[in-house]
Amino acid sequence: MNLIDELEWRGAINQQTDAEGLKDLIEEKKISLYCGVDPTGDSMHIGHLIPFIMMKRFQLHGHQPVILIGGATGTIGDPSGRQTERQLQTLEKVQDNVDKLTKQMKKLFFDGDSELRIVNNYDWTHNLSILDFLRDYGKNFSVNNMLAKDIVASRLDSGISFTEFSYQILQSMDFHHLFKEENVQLQIGGSDQWGNITSGLDLIRKKEGQDAKVFGLTIPLLLKADGTKFGKTAGGAIWLDAEKTTPYEFYQFWINADDKDVIKYLKFFTFLGKEEIDELEAKVKTEPHKREAQKVLAKEMTKFVHGEKALTQAMKITEALFSGNVKSLTADEIEQGFKDMPTFHASKETKNIVDWLVELGIEPSKRQAREDINNGAISMNGERITDVNTDVTAENAFDGKFIIIRKGKKKYSLVKLA
Repeated sequence: MNLIDELEWRGAINQQTDAEGLKDLIEEKKISLYCGVDPTGDSMHIGHLIPFIMMKRFQLHGHQPVILIGGATGTIGDPSGRQTERQLQTLEKVQDNVDKLTKQMKKLFFDGDSELRIVNNYDWTHNLSILDFLRDYGKNFSVNNMLAKDIVASRLDSGISFTEFSYQILQSMDFHHLFKEENVQLQIGGSDQWGNITSGLDLIRKKEGQDAKVFGLTIPLLLKADGTKFGKTAGGAIWLDAEKTTPYEFYQFWINADDKDVIKYLKFFTFLGKEEIDELEAKVKTEPHKREAQKVLAKEMTKFVHGEKALTQAMKITEALFSGNVKSLTADEIEQGFKDMPTFHASKETKNIVDWLVELGIEPSKRQAREDINNGAISMNGERITDVNTDVTAENAFDGKFIIIRKGKKKYSLVKLA
């Protein structure tokens, strides 16, 4: 498959400004293309990955990706997909976010063999005067056309400030600048960016001539099988920053993908070929209980974002929790794996197991505690407790910090010793 055919097979194309023209162009030569992200936070989440995975596919076919981090547009606020104004951030906070997103992008997309271009639109806008902005750029935009764009039209009832109204001009300036300075001919974005992208094409053609070869391509909005937005969980967004979402939690998100979604995710996010994905799709239909597709998806994505070492650790934690054999875990792995499990706090004082479980609230009564111990339903750090006279001591703790209690097969509790 050529690149465009592959993207269509993956379901990764929503709209194109000139499908045939783009296909001809990339078959004729290697091009430069760009996608941008605003530094509204100090980490990207998995929803941000979607257009940048597309950029990576172009990179693997020999094209030159340019990643734009919006140090200027991030101070303004993109109205796309929002019903309310964004809270403005200080320039210092925006710059801190720029630095952190740049680091993430380099980790994900720099392969050592090709030059990665990361640019910041603050560099070509911060010295622009308001008069130059209005004369050189504002004159090229019709308010009527701007009002008709979905990103603005959807906000007219609730209200939109002139600041956010002007966002599409700034994004158009980015495309124009990159076309002139970096020979960028294609902009990629999410489906909500269509209006901004087409505005950029219009600006380039007004300033550089109608024969300018520039193109826009958007990616479909990714929804889960139940119709909810991809990438959101009960605990919030799935972040790429390991401090915000641990590699174990990241791995668990993918391995818990619904059978109805997993093949779509494999096509969208991984670099596996058609033959391998087709084989996994067949296994979803014939052997869904084995969850082979989910395991491959979780491995591919965790390795891509966090690396081989973090993947190995996430799989180790997963296996330990599934089997109950937690003795091999390190203190760091326990913190990852038990981050969202019931957590209790105890002193390092030696206590009888029955009294200790009841005082912490892990067991509702001494009678129930004795019954569970006698039935072999209580394990401490992977060892089954069958004697009600057992003492809990600081020596039982991992690294002197943690004791893991398992009640039954799946009910875990983490006890932190102070």
